[in-house]
Amino acid sequence: MNTRHLKILSVLLIIALTFVARLSYLQLFTDRYALNAANTSIKIEYIIPQRGVIFDRNGKIMVGNQPAYEISFTQALMKGGFDTLAFCNLMKITKSDFINRITKIKKEKYYSKLTPMTFMKDLSREDIARVQEIIFKYPAFNIVSRPQRQYEVFTSGNLLGYTSEVNEKEIKKDSTYYLPGDFIGKKGVEKSYEKELRGVKGMKYIQKDIKLRNIGSYKNGILDRDVITGKDITLTIDYDLQRMAEEMLVNKHGAIVAMDPNNGEILTLASGPDIDPNLFTGPNKSKNLYALSKDTLYENKPTFDRSVQAAYPPGSTFKLLTALSAMQMGVMTENTVFPCGGGFNYRGLRIKGHGGADPLIPAIQVSSNCYFSYAYLAILNKYPGNPSKGVDEWKEIMNSFGVGEFLNNDLASGAKGRIPSGEFYEKRQKSLNKYSGKKDYKNWDPLATGAVFNGMGQGDVMITPLQLANYVSAIANKGWYYTPHIVKSIDGKPNPDPRFKKKHKTLVDPKHFEPVLKGMEAVILRGTAHGLKSNDFTQLAKTGTAQVPQGKDNSIFVLIAPADKPKIVVVAVMEHAGFGATWAGPACTVIAEKYITGDVKRENLYKKMITSSFMPEYKRQWVADLKRKGLYVDPKPDSIKLKKIQDSLNFIKEQKIKLQKKIDEEVKNSKNTKPMK
Repeated sequence: MNTRHLKILSVLLIIALTFVARLSYLQLFTDRYALNAANTSIKIEYIIPQRGVIFDRNGKIMVGNQPAYEISFTQALMKGGFDTLAFCNLMKITKSDFINRITKIKKEKYYSKLTPMTFMKDLSREDIARVQEIIFKYPAFNIVSRPQRQYEVFTSGNLLGYTSEVNEKEIKKDSTYYLPGDFIGKKGVEKSYEKELRGVKGMKYIQKDIKLRNIGSYKNGILDRDVITGKDITLTIDYDLQRMAEEMLVNKHGAIVAMDPNNGEILTLASGPDIDPNLFTGPNKSKNLYALSKDTLYENKPTFDRSVQAAYPPGSTFKLLTALSAMQMGVMTENTVFPCGGGFNYRGLRIKGHGGADPLIPAIQVSSNCYFSYAYLAILNKYPGNPSKGVDEWKEIMNSFGVGEFLNNDLASGAKGRIPSGEFYEKRQKSLNKYSGKKDYKNWDPLATGAVFNGMGQGDVMITPLQLANYVSAIANKGWYYTPHIVKSIDGKPNPDPRFKKKHKTLVDPKHFEPVLKGMEAVILRGTAHGLKSNDFTQLAKTGTAQVPQGKDNSIFVLIAPADKPKIVVVAVMEHAGFGATWAGPACTVIAEKYITGDVKRENLYKKMITSSFMPEYKRQWVADLKRKGLYVDPKPDSIKLKKIQDSLNFIKEQKIKLQKKIDEEVKNSKNTKPMK
């Protein structure tokens, strides 16, 4: 044998030894091929963990768990001679319903003859007790217990969210965990903290015979994995405050947000209309969710969380930021006086003013539209001929307060709001030039573009209630804030998220905050909110009444308390309610009073809020909008329905008369009956 043949033989021998070594390793030291070879005889049974419990900051359980029952179906276990009619009688369904359910299961994307598929959901304990001793006769069907959420509160549905069955997109996103039929957090805290709350599934490798009957654990359970319960979560929310806020939002559209400015913890995050989270559980949850999503009558939209998703013109509450940015940009000081004797007059535009030619603090006290319009105009004119540069500098300062951008917090949803840029107005001026014939759009017109109205919180500025609370917290702290967040601790340990430990500093020098805070103090002591002054704690505030095209103004209010060492910031937005101090103001001061003193001392304010309704105004706007679109149909009385109502009232009246006669007769008999000796 020559050298060439020896080399070829050596290479072939090395290749053969490599294959033998690899095969030996796979067979002797791993289960890969053992499991694949036994694929039809070894199955994994998953144990679904209990989701973590959700508490409020004071230890009150808001969300717990209860068992929910399903019936699963495995096609491979279906035997010949299956008594369909008897099974249908057991499950209290019709034969056609049975056939439809099986047909639907077989059409599902993840259907397999060997995989248990959900046949029937949301069975009660009574149903399970009735079928559990008989269902063994039908081996293709099995009882499955899954943890289901149990809500211990009747408000805060948007805040807490809900769980529901995973869809195809969610399975693809995390296919290593989710299987068809699993549940996942869909909204609110349930969604944003899904990985912490869901726990870890247990796994058992079970050997099955050719008829898929269990014959014991595979490898004595070495490969099995214990189930790990989901982590408990403690929210920053104070449920007593949350419940009060939700109560004050009944029959109203809007939001109430409260925060601790010292750490960014959200104490209240209430949206109106509210949702009872119990609608998210039980056999009717799909119908309830559908009904809630379609409830647009009078623009109700209960699934739209106005506290974080709705962006509003902030009205006069924004004047605080106008003053701070103007001072920081050097276009005014706290002693600057603008010509406000006859209101704001600019190139034919006249805005009625409050007060006269005053410096900053009195201007905040009376909420002078004139003063802050001139202040914003000074911002636009800082760089003559280049208003975009002034607006962009202002925008950068605004963004440092967390407005006009996402707050990067732990909430499942939220809106960015809007702080317009120079480019925004250049584009608008370009559009206007098409009709005027002008070519210059860089030196855009503050009046024609509407930018001049930004200074008093109208114009193009849009802010969410949570952003409103956040920038007021920054004012309370004289220039810094922590990112607002909803979770205080996880499994008893402080929330480890580094986002909520970083102190954000605004671009405004701390020295500029003092006159603004003094102005807010004057609002309570002798200004637009003097009627809300408390004898038990001090407050700093600003009223806001934002004009909206649909109807009555939005009522807005921001509050800091106590004045010397702030513990709470509260903001409220009441859609189409009117003056800020009349409606949003009482809601804010009642929440602050409860938090600081532990009690509601001004019951009259609380009762005013929980008994008032703005629904007539919403209905008026709704009807007006339909008429404008030509869609309104004048409702005609339903004679049949009216007759039924009248018959019911007559029946109730007759029953009352009979009952009263019986009572009178018994009283008469008791008087005539002589006592026994």
